[in-house]
Amino acid sequence: MCDELTEKDNEKFARNGGALNRRDFSQLGAAGIFAAFYPTSVLGNETVVESSVDVAMPNGVSDSYFVHPAGGTHPAVLIWPDIKGLRPAFKAMGKRLAMSGYSVLVVNPFYRDARAPVVGPDASFRDPETRKFLRGMAGKLTQDASMSDAIAYIEFLDGQDSVDASRKIGTAGYCMGGPLIMRTAAAAPDRVGAAASFHGGGLVRDASDSPHLLIPRSPAHVLHAIAENDDERNPEAKTVLAEAYKAAGIPAEIEVYEGALHGWCPPDSSVYNEVQAEKAWARMLALFEAALI
Repeated sequence: MCDELTEKDNEKFARNGGALNRRDFSQLGAAGIFAAFYPTSVLGNETVVESSVDVAMPNGVSDSYFVHPAGGTHPAVLIWPDIKGLRPAFKAMGKRLAMSGYSVLVVNPFYRDARAPVVGPDASFRDPETRKFLRGMAGKLTQDASMSDAIAYIEFLDGQDSVDASRKIGTAGYCMGGPLIMRTAAAAPDRVGAAASFHGGGLVRDASDSPHLLIPRSPAHVLHAIAENDDERNPEAKTVLAEAYKAAGIPAEIEVYEGALHGWCPPDSSVYNEVQAEKAWARMLALFEAALI
């Protein structure tokens, strides 16, 4: 997940004027972010229904966000937010995906500790106390815990009237959500048909629970969109991933996004890169369209 070196790269980028001059997110909720960053030209045609839901979990209740087209049944998608957790930006992203014809659950991965949002809109991962707080919660998402959570979220989705349970489920994750999409696919190999990670951290580690070791356990098609500065820190990771997917016979799209820094996809990110975020979004839609059958 996020580390101090990558964050220093991002901070330098912002200081040098590379960050977009965006609205003050402390004043915007999900509706404001949605309107500011997603013009009609990039949206799907579905009218959607959105709600806050409490999902029963093995270790408590996960307050999450569920959004789906107003009519019919649709493939389900489970979204794992980045280390700042469920917040307006991710609700806006979930709504956008639902407008393309998916029933989407955006979860609070930190439900064991707090209801969302777990930090305020101005919280910075560069702040030592914020970093310690978030990492403390993220540390509880062990492989066993996150795979157990994934199964519970999928069971919730399969029980919804708007979900077509005859079709495969998709999952997408950002930053710390990168490993979680791989664990989700391995936890429910018969249900998950596609998994996408964006600036995912810790996908390849020298540990017995490294996410890349789970690759043979799931046939899900995958997308890994890698930040340029993450690749500079660990250039071998993409090769290890590619070789593991090839050995398992699993279709995988693995790409380093030129000029994109860690965290470039969520619209509330200080390093949001609209062009590359839109490219990554389009590749995710293509993946889901092809694999969620």
